[in-house]
Amino acid sequence: MTQVTAMFVMFFLYGLLPVAGLYLGYRGIKKFTAPKMLEYKAMPQLGYIPEKSLPIEVKTALEQINEKGEKLRVIYGDTNNDGKIDDKDTVTETYIMIQNLMDRHVPLAVADYRRLHDLDGRDGALADTTKIKHSNVTGKEALLDVLSTINTQFDDLLNASYHQDGQKLLATNRYLQKRFDNPASNRETQKLDSNVSSASSDVSSDVNIQAIESPTGANVSAEDIKL
Repeated sequence: MTQVTAMFVMFFLYGLLPVAGLYLGYRGIKKFTAPKMLEYKAMPQLGYIPEKSLPIEVKTALEQINEKGEKLRVIYGDTNNDGKIDDKDTVTETYIMIQNLMDRHVPLAVADYRRLHDLDGRDGALADTTKIKHSNVTGKEALLDVLSTINTQFDDLLNASYHQDGQKLLATNRYLQKRFDNPASNRETQKLDSNVSSASSDVSSDVNIQAIESPTGANVSAEDIKL
C-alpha cells in the first residue's frame, strides 16, 4: 500500500465516516423530535399545520371538508366528463363557490383560530375556554361553527348531485323500456306504415296514368296528341 493510498483510507475512516454519521444522526433526531405536520391536499392554502395546534374536533372537520371538497371539485368542475378540470370545462357558479370556500374561507378561519391559540402559552387554553366578547362561544367553538356550516353545505351539494345523476339514470331506463319492451308491436307499426305508403303511391300512380290517358275523361287517339 502506497503512502497516498494509506492517507486516503485514513481520511475515509477517521474523517468522512464520522462526519457522515454525525450528520445522519442529527437528521434522524431532528425528524424524530419534530412536531407532526398536517397537510390537506385539497386545500393547499392551509399549508402545513402542526398537529398539536389544532383540537381533535377541528382536525376531524378539516379532514371531512378536504375529502368532500375534493369530490365536489371533480363533480362540478369537470363538466365535460373527460377526467380533468381545464379550459374546456364550463365554469359554474357552484364550482366557484366551492373554490372560494376551500381556498379562502377555510384557511382564513383556521388562521384566525391559530392566532387566538398562540396568544397564551397554555396550549391554546385561552381559545378553548374563554368566551369571545358579545358572544356565548369560545374561539374553538366559533371555528367549529364555521367548519360545520361548510361541512353541511358540502353534504347538501353531494346529496343534490346524487339525486340529479339518479334522475338521469331513471330517465334513461324509461326511454330504453319504452323503446325495447314491445319490439313486435314496433315492427307491426313500421310494416303498416310501409303498406300505407305503398298504397298511397299506387293510387297516385293510377291517377297520373289516367290523367295522361284522358285529361278530360274522353278517349284520346294518337292523332289527337300534338307535340
